[in-house]
Amino acid sequence: MIGAIAGDIIGSIYEHYPTKSKEFPLFDASCQFTDDTVLTVAVADTLLDDGAGGDYAAGFRRYYRLYPDAGYGGAFHIWARSASRGPYNSFGNGSAMRVGPVAFAFDDLNEVRSEARRSAEVTHNHPEGVKGAEATASAVFLARTGQPRNKIRTYIEREFGYDLSRTPDEIRPNYSFDVTCQGTVPAAFACFLNAQDYEDAVRTAISLGGDSDTLACIAGGMAGAFWGVPDWIRAEADKRLDDHLKAVIARFAARFPSAA
Repeated sequence: MIGAIAGDIIGSIYEHYPTKSKEFPLFDASCQFTDDTVLTVAVADTLLDDGAGGDYAAGFRRYYRLYPDAGYGGAFHIWARSASRGPYNSFGNGSAMRVGPVAFAFDDLNEVRSEARRSAEVTHNHPEGVKGAEATASAVFLARTGQPRNKIRTYIEREFGYDLSRTPDEIRPNYSFDVTCQGTVPAAFACFLNAQDYEDAVRTAISLGGDSDTLACIAGGMAGAFWGVPDWIRAEADKRLDDHLKAVIARFAARFPSAA
């Protein structure tokens, strides 16, 4: 899970100041966690308290109240402020950015996919929103259970219909800010599938010049599950988290050691 969170923090300053280069300081003094981290931890907290089928809507609204200025999208702001509001048919990339903990809480791929759908559907019940969450969780699960990347690619293409044939170098020239699952998730996959290690996956995701924190969160979640996260990157990310977030992350890792 820390792979996704570190990616979010590293990418946070490039969302509004995009870069097309992989050469940048990995941690700037202005780097901070955003809604990607907050809602990832909300998913983890819900799984800790409720297990499968937990009340994700209540968890998201609780974390929204704890962190109201974390950078949520406009539709999510409206939803989170209304206790009676149901899902709003979103296909935004928020469903994919927050789903990582699901892949560590279950030991069966079908269960991972089912729970990923549940976590998405309380807000992102559009088929593309659900697909983005399910595909991301599936990839993280396959990565953390030791599957090679060629098998991960084949599974995702077959099961979800994403075209993962393009490399980041092919995507980058014409890529721009895109908050949809269909525009973000395949690009994040490309960064993971063509990277040399965790840091390279995150740098590549940011270098596409899009929704940088979310691209790096999704790609970083996959890469962290596959390679692990270097200790120094963990330490830098940890410095930028508050005590509450760190406590939930620690509890989750204690319950589900593969997420550590």
